[in-house]
Parts: sequence; structure tokens; C-alpha cells
Amino acid sequence: MTIEEKLRTLPNSAGIYLHKNTAGKILYVGKAKNLRNRVRSYFQASRNLDYKTRQLVKQITDFEFIVVDSEVEALVLESNLIKKHKPRFNIMLKDDKQYPHLKMTNEPFPKVVITRKIVRDGSSYYGPMLPASLARKTLDLVNRAFQLRTCDIEIDGKLSRPCLEYHLKRCLGPCVKGLCTQGEYQEAAGDVKTLLEGKNKELAADLEQRMWRFSEDGKYELAAKYRDLRNTVIALGEQQKMAYTAERDVDIFGFYREEQRLALQLFTMREGRIVGRREFFWEDLPEDDSFDAGDFLGEVLIQYYSTDYVPLEIHVPNDFEDRITLERLLTERRGRRVRIFHPKIGEKRHLVELVETNAKIAFEQRFRVLKPDSQKVLEELQEVLELSHFPDRIESFDISNISGSENVAGIVVFDNGKPAKNLYRRLIIKTVHGQDDFASMHEAVLRRYKRILDEGGQLPRLIFIDGGKGQLSAASAAMNLLDLEQIMLVGLVKPPKKHKEISHLIVRGREDQPIPFERNSLAFRLILQIREETHKTAVEFHRKRREKRDFTSELSEIPGIGDKRKMKLLKEFGSIERIAKLSVADMAPFVGKKAATDIAAHFENQRGLAPKPS
Repeated sequence: MTIEEKLRTLPNSAGIYLHKNTAGKILYVGKAKNLRNRVRSYFQASRNLDYKTRQLVKQITDFEFIVVDSEVEALVLESNLIKKHKPRFNIMLKDDKQYPHLKMTNEPFPKVVITRKIVRDGSSYYGPMLPASLARKTLDLVNRAFQLRTCDIEIDGKLSRPCLEYHLKRCLGPCVKGLCTQGEYQEAAGDVKTLLEGKNKELAADLEQRMWRFSEDGKYELAAKYRDLRNTVIALGEQQKMAYTAERDVDIFGFYREEQRLALQLFTMREGRIVGRREFFWEDLPEDDSFDAGDFLGEVLIQYYSTDYVPLEIHVPNDFEDRITLERLLTERRGRRVRIFHPKIGEKRHLVELVETNAKIAFEQRFRVLKPDSQKVLEELQEVLELSHFPDRIESFDISNISGSENVAGIVVFDNGKPAKNLYRRLIIKTVHGQDDFASMHEAVLRRYKRILDEGGQLPRLIFIDGGKGQLSAASAAMNLLDLEQIMLVGLVKPPKKHKEISHLIVRGREDQPIPFERNSLAFRLILQIREETHKTAVEFHRKRREKRDFTSELSEIPGIGDKRKMKLLKEFGSIERIAKLSVADMAPFVGKKAATDIAAHFENQRGLAPKPS
């Protein structure tokens, strides 16, 4: 059936339509109150189409449509199909993160982490947490009060001693046999689950019963422990009550655009206070004046509120076609009346302008490479990697050699998101002969952290390893020998044919769940900066070692030039290339006139010149 024949069969009903190209790929998903009128409009020669739509129409060779009962159903179906197929000509909400949730992993010894992605992996998810700081506070309470583990290691009870977290009373120590049984750990995990489900009163009552039971048995330390836990749970319940009170429950949108780039900001207001902010960025919008702010906002809001928390009010800088329909959909989902306002004056308009101002600042930071806030970047990194601790100290390793010669390691340290160059280290690999990056990485990591432990130095929260599973496994084995399993190791993996680019990340203990590398994310930009700094440190040290080797080897051919003179020249001039160009007068103050004459003659002979007469 041709397009013309299909156009004649279109009904006058509400529904969605899918435009396709010759390969059957979906180019655009749209919705319509009247399918017949909307779809036919794309193919009317008299219609004045914008540039983007003209480009779309050129590629359409087929279309499909689905009839639904209402505009609300069309809105939901359109959103779902856009997320599924990611059509080229639809506006895509590029940041797929949601409000923070707490995730309890599905393991024999579960742990709790902060995440913004919900996947079907058997874990339990709790949230959304508003404001975002509530997620971090709750996680800190879980670690301090209930002492669930924070590491990524496999728990088998075979470790000889617990890590520092156990001694700080932030972990029950299930990794060491005899410290904590699986039953005791599961009881603590069950308490945490009850807490995260919001059953604070039930948990407090249960803790009180345990307190009295242990008190009657004369186990006063355990009774005191459960008394403190009960008080903590009651206090947290009050905080949650305040955080979720929706006296004024508002989301406020604003954006700033230049040419094809756009920064959109969302401020979340709870109880009359702004408690959270999110950012979204686009770089491929239409270049001409065909950009319609209302259409853009409509598509963004439909996608954003398809799975996330729904507030009672939404304030936007522009009106859009489906505003009333979206209001009805969100009202059904929330169970209370949801309003979408396009304020023009007054306090609401002032708030929208405030968000637009922040959107412009975000635009400058992202696209004009201004300095972003380190705290914010590290918080994003913590969420991406599902770190239990804020990554205030990060270290990174890279190995450099040429065919196994002059094998060295570069180690860089980032403190609160900034390079701490005074803490950088360079290691000469001593036990590995030939090209074996895995063994070299093992030696570098082992020597680095053995020395820190021996000297009582500061350990990092996060370690990056430049390499894939092999290098990560080698580094992990070294950390296991030092009982440092609790520190997260992350491998920076490059694809086979593009050695300079990072394709994805792999986390120790979660190697089967790679994290795609998103170059536009601030957190991933920090990772790229750390990786480049590490690579530069390793390569520069390797080059210096190689130059020293070449220099020493070259001068060894000259009779009468010993190690002392070689080192003097190396210290003063740095490289064999510079020495080869020097005159006798330049070198004489350092090695004497006779040695300087011999060296100059040696290099003149190499260049095919006759030696100068004495």
C-alpha cells in the first residue's frame, strides 16, 4: 500500500503516528487529536513547513498509526514509544537520571547505595528522596546505626581480618568468620528495609521490645544499642515527615538557548523552599528560527513526568499545546489536582526568571568551559558509580613502556576534585621484565598502598585503573593482599580500535554491568581529566627514563667519559639531542676542555663532519 492510499484510510480519531524511512527505521513519533488531519498535513504542498520538518518529510517513505480512546492515552503511548525507539527527529530528554533512590542489593549480605537508575535486578528501591540531601543523610544513618557493609567484595567469611570500617563501627564485619553470622546480618538488613519502607513506628516498637528483652537478660550493652537505634529511627521519621509535607509542592522550569545548544534547569520547591536542582543539555536543536519553545517544553515535560515524581504545581516559561491534556494525565497519576502554570507577572514569574538565570549560568559552564562546582561534580560521580562514600580523594594508575623497556607507572591524586600535584608519584617497575601490563599494574598498586599503610598515610575513596578487566583484576588482587577490599576500583576501558577514547567503565565486583561513558556529563569529564593527567604523568616519566638511557648509552661509546661526567651533562642539559648541538665552550665548564673536545668530535663524526683541528 502506497503512502497516498494509506492517507485515504486515516480515521478522524485520536492516536499516535510513526514516520519511517526506506530501511523501516522510525524517524518520528507524534500524537494527534485527529490522525487524519495531522498526518495528511505533512504531505500538503501548500503548507509552510519549518526546516526540521522539511528534512523529515524528505526521508519519509512509510508511516504507521495506532488509534487510542483519548488524548491522554495518546500522550502516554507517544512518550513510551519515544523512549523505546529514540527517533532522530524527536526532542530527547538526554539525561535519564531520576530523583535519588536508595537501593538495597539482592545479595546474601545486602548493602544500601544511592542510585538514580531503577533496573530489574532483584534489588529493592526506595524513593524518590526529596530533597536529594535526605538520601545521603539516610544512607549515612544506615551505615552508622545499622552497620551494613559498603564494600563490593564477595562475602565468604574467609578474610583473616576486617577492614577499617569494622573498627570504626560502620560495618558488622561479615567478611571475617566469627564477627557476624548471616542471621545477625539479615536481622540488621531487615531493620533497614523496614526503615526504608517508611514503617518507622513499627520498627521503633520492635527495637524497644529488643531493648527490654536484653535488659531483662542482663545484656546491658546490647540493650543500650537498641535504645540508641530506637531514638535514631524516631528522629529520622520526623525528618521524613517534614521533607514530604506538600504545603507547596512545585517544579519550576527555565531554559537558555543559543543556536543549536540549550541548557534547561529544573528547580524543585517543597514547603516554600527550593530543595533541589537538575540540569539537562541539548547540542543538536534546529539551527534556524523554526525552534518552537512551546513544542520543545511540551515534549520535555511529557517525557520527564512519564516515570518520575509528580508535584502539585509545575511552572514553565512558555505555554504549549498539550498543557491541559498533560494536566489531566498527571492528575490521574498523582491522585490530586495537578496544575501547569505559564506565569506572566508576580512571584511565580519571578521564580521562572530565577531558574532561567541559572540556566544561562549552566549553559556557560557546559558550553563555554567555565569551571564547574567541584562538590556538585563529585556528588554526580558518587551517584554514577553508586559509591557509599563521597569521593573526596581519588587516585589513578597508568603503565607506560615501549616493548617492555623502561617500564614505569604514573600515579596521580585528586583531592576534592582538583589535582594535588605534590602528591603525584612515579614508580619504576622492578619485578617485571618484558611487556606485561597486568603484572606491572599489580606491582604498582601493591607497592603504593603497602607504603601508605606502613607510613600511616591517607587512603583514597576511589581508584581508577587505566585498562580493562585484566588490569582491573591485577589491581584487585594487589588490594586483596593488603586487606583493602572496601576501596572501589574502576577500570577505564578503551575500544579495540580507538585507543585514545574511553568507551565504558567497569567496577570491581560488577564487571558484568559496564557503565557507558557519557562525554557530556560533568562527572565523566572529571574522569577524562583524571585519566589524561595520569597518562601524561606516566608517559613523561617513561620518556625521561628513555632519554636518560639513550644518553648514557651514547656517551658510553666515548673513551674517558665516566658516570660522573655523564650525570653532570644530563643534569645541566637534559637530553642527548641538546648535547649533540653544543660547542666545546658550552661543555667545558662542566666536564673540562679535553672531555668537551672529545664529546664534540664524537657528534661531529656522527654527522659526517671532519673533526676540528686542535
